[in-house]
Amino acid sequence: MRAYTAEFVERGYNNRAAVPEHPQHFADWAARSRATIAALAPRRDVRFGPNPKETLDLFVPATPARGTLAFFHGGYWRALDKADHAFVAEPFVAAGYAVAVVNYDLCPAVTIATIVDECRRAIAWLVKEGPAHGAPAPLVASGHSAGGQIVAMLLATDWRPYGLDAPPIAGGVSLSGVHDLEPLVLSTMNADLKLDEREARAVSPVHHAPTTRAPLFVAAGADETSEFLRQATLMFDAWPDNRPPGMTAPRFYPGRNHFTVLLEYADPASDLTRATLGLFPAPRA
Repeated sequence: MRAYTAEFVERGYNNRAAVPEHPQHFADWAARSRATIAALAPRRDVRFGPNPKETLDLFVPATPARGTLAFFHGGYWRALDKADHAFVAEPFVAAGYAVAVVNYDLCPAVTIATIVDECRRAIAWLVKEGPAHGAPAPLVASGHSAGGQIVAMLLATDWRPYGLDAPPIAGGVSLSGVHDLEPLVLSTMNADLKLDEREARAVSPVHHAPTTRAPLFVAAGADETSEFLRQATLMFDAWPDNRPPGMTAPRFYPGRNHFTVLLEYADPASDLTRATLGLFPAPRA
């Protein structure tokens, strides 16, 4: 591990301290999500695994879906809920895609490795059961913050233990993701994460090889801390064969911090929304 100090790590990774108005952003997400749930009437709390929070909310368009987006929320693996993130579904349902907003159990009740395993089960459920619920392939996965780490780990998964013969994800998005977790060993949040250096490395996607060449779109807010900008570049550089066509660097959205960058998904015309839609393979003629 690099020679970090605890003070440096706290300054680089404590997003709530870096954005003091973060409670306003959480309230905004929740209000937008309540409106989306009221408008789109998803199937809520669909169970995909045995652990308490292994559930998802499934949004489907009025006409047969063209594919499915699986979204994994952030919160440093220890906070927040799918109900706070329903608003990301709206532009994709409008474009004709199903959206599964996925929950998972939180630290310290479980480990990050367990969370990744739960999210793998969510993907396996979508592959096997999703079509019967209006959520067919192709499947794209997107995640914000901790969810970005989850998505990258999904692209480094051997899917055979989950009953799948081939990697199921056509493309991924890591938005403001943490891809090297070793610095977090020194953070105050490690009281909940309970990482040591070995465990942190084991759940760091930059230390794994992808099992697919599916494109991974890496992005963050341009106003995020230097460490989050570095984390995006680190992931982008680690997997050159997974760069989307024509993408030569991570995408950094001007004027967006760690929380407001997620609002790019509230805009159907945003670069992030269009890039995510672009990860779905073109339908066969």
